Amino acid sequence: MQNQFLLQRGCRELELFPHIIEFAFKKINTIQFDSLKKESSEFLRIYYIVDGRFDWVINEEQYILYPGDLAIIFPGQRFGAEKNFLDIGTVSWIHLELQKKEYPDQLFMGTWSRLTDSECRTIGRILSVNNSPVLSRIKEAGIIFQTMQSEFINQEIGFSARINQLIDELIILIMRQLSKQNTSRRDFPQTFMKLEQALRENLSHQWTVEEMAVLVGLGTTAFSEKVKSFTGFSPLNYLINIRISEAIKMLKRPNINVTDIALDTGFYSSQHFATTFKKLTGYTPSEFRKKNIPDN
Repeated sequence: MQNQFLLQRGCRELELFPHIIEFAFKKINTIQFDSLKKESSEFLRIYYIVDGRFDWVINEEQYILYPGDLAIIFPGQRFGAEKNFLDIGTVSWIHLELQKKEYPDQLFMGTWSRLTDSECRTIGRILSVNNSPVLSRIKEAGIIFQTMQSEFINQEIGFSARINQLIDELIILIMRQLSKQNTSRRDFPQTFMKLEQALRENLSHQWTVEEMAVLVGLGTTAFSEKVKSFTGFSPLNYLINIRISEAIKMLKRPNINVTDIALDTGFYSSQHFATTFKKLTGYTPSEFRKKNIPDN
């Protein structure tokens, strides 16, 4: 699987797919400012988390997504990263242009889709009453995204029909999961949120894996496996990402010096902080602060 794969309307690969505005698979190794600003669009947008932890705002509500999670953004809804840039990790997405609707609760795909008008109306109603745009642990969607990417790359006989079929499969999967969502809840992430809150409240503490595992009532092996499964990171790398996330917030406040930020977020020294920060974001703390707090 390629680390970067991006198709946008107007490129040769999408000539047979006027309904696809954008299709992408992207591995983010460093922070790129303004790479996911909060904005609305007229398209149906679907994002799938391959690995990492993503802090997003969808329709003015904040959500944290982990590997296997999927977000569906209805036309007209605002969507973007909480910090206006993509977090470190890997994500796939597709943006689709829909047919014009006669009524707010209708959602018609277009002539490319094999879904009937009746099924599309049902889908529109499900989306119109859905309170949460995030689906948890829907790994089948990841397989569909991977297969679509392979079809685009290989372009074997019938690939255009197969891609349209895969989009239908993705929509059907999402709608079936949405209809079950009220009775389906993942167990660990609720505990996970409490763990993250506890860590943020005392980031200056030198947390060990054993101490974090005790907080959620698990042995170190089970805890490490759970963290890796849900975030794609080891417990210590997960903790480092939380430290950096908190440091980013503090760097936007010019009255706090960098050394204090380093110690308050659990780094041994300002040099340790600067090295880790640059490795994960591509910027030194001072460069990040200057970019976010420009001189008057």
